[in-house]
Amino acid sequence: MNDRWLHGLNVLARLLIAALFLPAGLGKLAGFQGTVGYIASVGLPLPQLAAALAVVLEVGGGVALLLGFKTRWVALALALFTLVAGVCFHAFWRAAPDQLMVQQIMFMKNLSIAGGLVALALLGAGAWSMDARRTQPA
Repeated sequence: MNDRWLHGLNVLARLLIAALFLPAGLGKLAGFQGTVGYIASVGLPLPQLAAALAVVLEVGGGVALLLGFKTRWVALALALFTLVAGVCFHAFWRAAPDQLMVQQIMFMKNLSIAGGLVALALLGAGAWSMDARRTQPA
């Protein structure tokens, strides 16, 4: 596979992952009190702070992935965030029987997204990114 394809696929990977986080973060921001209530409903402490952190991670991380800015660190932070969200909000092992399958699928989805983010952290942003521009000599 030639370099152009590899660079394009890297951009596509960043775009597809950002397409998940950006709208989710903007939705949390638009319905901030609902987000705080949902976080509180699962018993997490400091739900306002947790909601604000989620918005910053999802919106900021989504934009950073789109631009290829600090990609390795952002991907690792989002992977950790996604794993924590899976454990806290999709704990199928304590779900009601009628929600077991849905929560198990959602949990596995979060594991899969985290896996993709870890792969992106290993690969980096690629040549078509702000990260690549920052490392080029002037």
